[in-house]
Amino acid sequence: MTQTVFIYGTLKQGFLFHEKGLDGARMLGEVETVEPYPLYIAGSFFGAMMLDRAGEGLRVRGELYEVEDDRLPVLDELEAVGEPGSFRSTIDVRPLGGGGIETAIAFFKSGDWLDPLQSGYLDDYQDRRFVPPWER
Repeated sequence: MTQTVFIYGTLKQGFLFHEKGLDGARMLGEVETVEPYPLYIAGSFFGAMMLDRAGEGLRVRGELYEVEDDRLPVLDELEAVGEPGSFRSTIDVRPLGGGGIETAIAFFKSGDWLDPLQSGYLDDYQDRRFVPPWER
């Protein structure tokens, strides 16, 4: 079985975690959230962190993937799901430029992860300063 996953940070193409988590997965296209969400660069490792606060922030752009169920634990590990304040939920997205709405899995953080806060609201994460866990 497959799931649809919205990617907005270091799992996007060209970023450090893409090959570790999404290599070979089918990209469905570039999308944006239907509702605004707060997306920040935060933490001493400059991670992309989106809070589950629909209606706050900006519409977030990212990539939509179709993944096999057995890939979700890999993505969960890369996104620290299971650690306090790190979780996944569903979110509505639509293709850039408009189109049909689709519900997808997205990865969220709680406000506790925002220390230190490295940016204001973002609509597209492009920061290359991310420090992976094995280098912290």
